[in-house]
Amino acid sequence: MTNPSLSVRPAAECRYDVVALGEVMLRLDPGERRVRNARSFDVWEGGGEYNVARGLRRCFGLRGAIVTALANNDVGRLVEDLMLTGGLDTSWVRWRDFDGIGRQVRNGLNFTERGFGVRGALGVSDRGHTAVSQLRPEDVDWDALFGSGVRWLHTGGIFAALSESAADVAEAAMVAARAHGTVVSYDLNYRPSLWKGIGGVQRAREVNRRLAEHVDVMIGNEEDFTASLGFEVEGVEENLTDLDTGAFRAMIERASGEYDNFQVIATTLRGVRTATVNDWGAIAWSRTEGFAEATHRPGLEILDRVGGGDSFASGLAYGLMELGSLAEAVEYGAAHGALAMTTPGDTTTATLAEVAKLAAGGNARVDR
Repeated sequence: MTNPSLSVRPAAECRYDVVALGEVMLRLDPGERRVRNARSFDVWEGGGEYNVARGLRRCFGLRGAIVTALANNDVGRLVEDLMLTGGLDTSWVRWRDFDGIGRQVRNGLNFTERGFGVRGALGVSDRGHTAVSQLRPEDVDWDALFGSGVRWLHTGGIFAALSESAADVAEAAMVAARAHGTVVSYDLNYRPSLWKGIGGVQRAREVNRRLAEHVDVMIGNEEDFTASLGFEVEGVEENLTDLDTGAFRAMIERASGEYDNFQVIATTLRGVRTATVNDWGAIAWSRTEGFAEATHRPGLEILDRVGGGDSFASGLAYGLMELGSLAEAVEYGAAHGALAMTTPGDTTTATLAEVAKLAAGGNARVDR
């Protein structure tokens, strides 16, 4: 099926449907406890870019690969084992020699509290000097990767913030991908903690505005577009319970006018009532179809909000690759994001049937 919003290479002529470029960390989850007084943790793999490709593989059944780097020790091999469970091809992972204690190269860790009620979710990352932050453009044969046939590349602002060389790697991958006819999506994913010590918002805008010139599908929320690209969303309060999408439409129109390479722009709409009750929705735009808005879900109950935006991005990508309209794509994205936030961990456990049911207006009645 052809989606009029985007020209995507046929699956039959490609080795991969999706390739993700980014850091994959070991997430340590204290469950109902707090990081500061936990005595045990569940472990998962996770990363903003990786989560999208994993979702496309595990929920939507597409073929995917991950480009990343890991320190070659038992923690790195644990992350690899988790990625293999996620179903992605790990042959493009670059392994770095471990120096014994991590003076030169390490694997990233992410301690994550889910939050509850008035206590917000909390992420404490430990990712300085990680293997992937030291990746350089020449470390990957981009022409060999994209020349083998790739329909979609996904990367984003989290990876680009890790180091000067990471932004250069992202740019090299994006340029090569587009040269081979691969669609490039980018999630701005602004994280203040990542930019804090390297120039803050100003540096984030310099990097993201440069990389935006190579993007076909731009994704982000209102904070992402404001901090990373400088597009203010005026008149929007932090609590978006009674959401007026007019401000978002104006922001998207401005972005599409400044970047004529953007073919699709999408943003999630989240109103935070409590850590466990959010209003949730999404809006998207394309040059050929204009605006489409997903079903708005006020008062959505959430178990773990981390990864909801990534699951939106994977559902949107699936829709743009496999469904017939932008409206269907944004609906699948919003439904997948909503379902992903009902389970613990960064990554989805939803099925395509569950996403399709919710996107079509289904409810939570028992399936027997």
